Amino acid sequence: MHHMKIGFIGLGNVGGKLAGSLLRNEFDVTVHDLDPRLVAAFVAKGAKSTGGPRQLMRDCDAVITCLPSPAASAAVVEEMLPEVDHTKIWMEMSTTDQAEVQRLAALVQERGGAAMECPVSGGCHRADTGNISIFAGCDRATFERMLPTLATLGRRVLHTGDIGTASVLKVMTNYLATANLLTCCEALVTMKAAGIDLNTTYEAMKISSGTSFVHETESQVILNGSRDISFTMDLVKKDIGLFQKIASEAGVPLEISPLMIEIFNDGIARFGERELSPNIIRRLEEATGLSITAPGFPPELVDDEPEERGYEVIPTGLSAPAGLTESRPALAEG
Repeated sequence: MHHMKIGFIGLGNVGGKLAGSLLRNEFDVTVHDLDPRLVAAFVAKGAKSTGGPRQLMRDCDAVITCLPSPAASAAVVEEMLPEVDHTKIWMEMSTTDQAEVQRLAALVQERGGAAMECPVSGGCHRADTGNISIFAGCDRATFERMLPTLATLGRRVLHTGDIGTASVLKVMTNYLATANLLTCCEALVTMKAAGIDLNTTYEAMKISSGTSFVHETESQVILNGSRDISFTMDLVKKDIGLFQKIASEAGVPLEISPLMIEIFNDGIARFGERELSPNIIRRLEEATGLSITAPGFPPELVDDEPEERGYEVIPTGLSAPAGLTESRPALAEG
C-alpha cells in the first residue's frame, strides 16, 4: 500500500484513465469531478469522494488536476490555495499554456507548497494501461519525491527542467502529431486516387521510413471509418495555435505551421469544432469524391502492451542524477 494520499480532479477522457491506473495499483485515491456519475463509478472501484477541491487539498498530500482548459485549472487551484502548505504538492496534468502554469505554480509555492506540471503524450489508449509517456517540469527534489507516482501513471518519464518546460515540449509534440496526421491524410487519399489498394498502402507506410506513431494509430481508425481517437478539432486548433505563438515569440519564421492552422480553421468551419480530429481527411474525401476506408481495421485503439513499471528517461549527453541509470525502474514507496 502506498502511504501518500493522492487527490485527482477531472475524470474525463484522459483523467479517468490516469486515475484508474493509480487505483489499480492500490494508491489511496480521492476523486472529484463536476459529473457525479463519473465520481460514483470511481467510488464503486474503491476511490473516496470529497466535498470539493478545497477539502480535497486539505485531506491529500498531492492533488492532480486533469481538466479541459487553463481557466478550469485556475479556478480549482485558487479554490485549493487556502489549504496549501509545505507538505502539499499540486500536479497539473492538463495540456496548458506555459505562462498560466507558471502563474498558478507561483501561487502554490508562495504558500510553501510544491508544484509540478506533468502533461502526458502517446494516446488515450495508453493512458488506460499506465503505458503513456509523461513530461515533468519542476525542481529535481519534487521530481524525485513524485517519481513513484509518475512511474505508476506512465511508462516513460522525462524530467524536462523547471516548471513551464513540460508545457512547451507537450505543445511541440502535439504540433508534430498534427503534421503527421495531415500528411497521412494526403498520402492515403493520393494512393486511393492513384489506384493503389489501401490495406497495402497502410502496410507500406508502416514498414517504411514514412511511418510514425500517428500513422500506426490514427490511420487505423481513419481506415475503419470510425475516426474515433477521443480528440477533437478545437483541441488541435488550440495546440497548434500555442505552438505558433511560441515560435512567433521566439522569432522563428515558420512556413508549415501557419498552413496547418488554415487547414484546421477550414475543417472547423465545415464540420464544427467538436468534430473528431482525424475527420480532417473529409476535406480531401469531399474534394475527390473518394471514401478512404478499408476492411480489417479497429473502430478504436486498445493498448495491447502489458502494463510495466515506469522509469525515468535520461536525455543522451546528460549525466544521470546520482544513483540513477537509464532504465532502472522507479522504486515503489512504502
